[in-house]
Amino acid sequence: MSDQPRGPRRLVLASKSPARLGLLRQAGLAPEVIVSGVDEDAVSAPTPAELALALAEAKASVVSARPDVKGAIVIGCDSVLELDGEALGKPADAEEATARWKSMRGRAGVLQTGHSVYDTVSGRHVSAVASTVVRFGDPSDAEIASYVASGEPLHVAGAFTLDGRSAPFIDGIDGDHGNVIGLSLPLLRRLLAELGVGITELWEA
Repeated sequence: MSDQPRGPRRLVLASKSPARLGLLRQAGLAPEVIVSGVDEDAVSAPTPAELALALAEAKASVVSARPDVKGAIVIGCDSVLELDGEALGKPADAEEATARWKSMRGRAGVLQTGHSVYDTVSGRHVSAVASTVVRFGDPSDAEIASYVASGEPLHVAGAFTLDGRSAPFIDGIDGDHGNVIGLSLPLLRRLLAELGVGITELWEA
């Protein structure tokens, strides 16, 4: 007899990001959230894309090893903005967020999001990075000050969001918009398929 579980698979998101949770729910999925507790500052990699991937893999690996997630599919993600070859995560404070926006305006960066999916039944896992070019507008110093004062940029990679208060300051993107928000659903579908799982099998009833 097969040891594969019957019925819908349990899905776990190894991220506290409300944006990622929202994207998965909008796509018909109902993941549980289990935060990994990974010390992100302790993870390093040669390039921003490799850093995003390493962070995603670390989160998914830690959560998938927990005995209380046995039988689940675990998704780990992490995003960084690549600008001038540097990986930019969440700004440390308002001063850094302000300086970051002044350096980004009128330019383009690449939002790199690492995705790692673990199947705790088979023990297999697959990982990949999605990259989306983000073209920033030219907000004034006053607009940047108001945005930073809202507190939003302190909680997101790259100090901006595509679906929040900074949306008017983003001229456009080249690539998957969900990836900029926090998770690429097309890439997730492909990774699940590599593990033999159809994304429609995970839809909430």
